[in-house]
Amino acid sequence: MSRDKASTMDAELQKVFGPPVPELYEAAAGPDASPALARALELRSFLALTEEQVARVRDRVHTDMDPERDMGDLSADKLRADAQWLEAALDARDSYRVALGELLRTMPPPGQLARPVRMAQLRTTATLPPSAAPAPQRAGAARAHRP
Repeated sequence: MSRDKASTMDAELQKVFGPPVPELYEAAAGPDASPALARALELRSFLALTEEQVARVRDRVHTDMDPERDMGDLSADKLRADAQWLEAALDARDSYRVALGELLRTMPPPGQLARPVRMAQLRTTATLPPSAAPAPQRAGAARAHRP
């Protein structure tokens, strides 16, 4: 499971929230968990999974390119597919890192509950001067045609 795997943002999470990541997951399961913590851990789980995919593709390419391997086993198609897979995994990893970093920078400090914003309803009343008011139309009255 991705919560058991380390991620490159674990130190940042611990710096912001305090406890180590396993304890953060326990806190997030509690009734008083902050929405910011839950979202941060969700992004962290996606990041850890994506980083695991990057490592798998990297290791597979290293194995395929081992100098001790038979050159007849090399496949350009397989290496192209691995390059595409690696590019997709790296893009996803970068996106999760950015999203998690933004969340950690913009969330309220730990211990401070987000307060709902109360918006005042402004009411304006205006009266138009008599000259600006539209003239009432007479019901059924026809307009005179001008030549």
